[in-house]
Amino acid sequence: MMPSLRDLSVVCITGALFALSVPSLADGVPPGRSVDELLDLARAANPTVRAAQLEAAAARERVQPAGALADPMLKIELMDVNNGGSTGVRLSPAQVGSTQYTLSQQLPFWGKRTLRQEIAESGARQAERSADDAALELATLVKRSYAQYWQVVRLEEQARDIAAIDTRLESLARSRYASGLAAQQDVIRAQVELTGIAQEQLMLEQERKGTQVLLNALIARPPKAPLAEPQALRKVPPPAALEMDSLVARLKARNPQLAAETEKAIGAAKSRELAYRNRMPDLNLGITPVQRGSSVNEWQLMFEVNLPLQFDTRRSQEREAERMLEAANARSESLAYRLAGELGGLVASLEGLNRVETLTASTLIPQSEATFQSALAGYENGKVDFATVLDAQRSLRKARQDLIRVRAEQQMRLAEIERLIGEPL
Repeated sequence: MMPSLRDLSVVCITGALFALSVPSLADGVPPGRSVDELLDLARAANPTVRAAQLEAAAARERVQPAGALADPMLKIELMDVNNGGSTGVRLSPAQVGSTQYTLSQQLPFWGKRTLRQEIAESGARQAERSADDAALELATLVKRSYAQYWQVVRLEEQARDIAAIDTRLESLARSRYASGLAAQQDVIRAQVELTGIAQEQLMLEQERKGTQVLLNALIARPPKAPLAEPQALRKVPPPAALEMDSLVARLKARNPQLAAETEKAIGAAKSRELAYRNRMPDLNLGITPVQRGSSVNEWQLMFEVNLPLQFDTRRSQEREAERMLEAANARSESLAYRLAGELGGLVASLEGLNRVETLTASTLIPQSEATFQSALAGYENGKVDFATVLDAQRSLRKARQDLIRVRAEQQMRLAEIERLIGEPL
């Protein structure tokens, strides 16, 4: 079937809006410069989130049928089809003794339809919270993967800087060896350092490729699609934003997992109420016109109820509903405590990383740089040996790498905290 003009218009407008919303694609520039850019792409294209949203929409469509009346029933009965044996079997309503047309409608006892609809609404809200949780999980994966991507790119830059320093050291050692001022062992050590940093660069290159594949998968792009280099990390929130009581309150109000468990408890409470309401009978009303020959000259009314006499069965169902409600409440309470505990651990970890980051950036790295420059000058003047220079260079290298890794870890902890509280800090 050929698409209509309206369908084509909708597709064109949707494509235009998507192109405007992701300028990195519209401008021909690969995404990846910022985590917000990747988050926008992931929310728009990731099929896992889209599937969860569609399931939530499907669950919402179950609400109206849950509270609706059952379809009416029509029954046709041909009475005395052989006219007391005077004729053969006849199937025409006008040729049998009589024909009864019964139209009946089942009517649940008062309140049952409302309870069934409320149970379905609770299920729909559970599905919606599950979709919210899928979106949060995706956002967390994108944030963590972006932090890993930023880390490996910064470590590659650091490795290139170290390679340049090692090259300078190797040249200096070779020059001093040629002048008889240093041993050949200094040259060999410098060359070993260069080989080691080259090996590290190869490993970092493979790690960067793996991280790019993961990011592309999260934003629904081919594995080898190009990504721009990450430019900056998000700002770490100030200590005032990490106040525990405030974060726990936000967790209880916004966490979709906890909200889903709460909805399960609400649905279980409604199911318990429905189990008790099932003690009351349902009704079935019907009206029956009776046809004799070609005319309808008789009407019948039908009133039918079910008799809920299986008391043991009813009581078992009620006890089951009671235990299910208690279990739902216990799961909700347990999840609240567990999530609050996880939140506390993450906040403590982030606060510790913040202190390490400050100490490393403000004290350790300046000290390491000063030590290396002093050792290098001493080696050039023949006052210290080459091993001292290498030790100072390794200390500086480790301090810089530690700072990169700490900053990436800060972003990962921040992403986990934001998933628990259900919103950005």
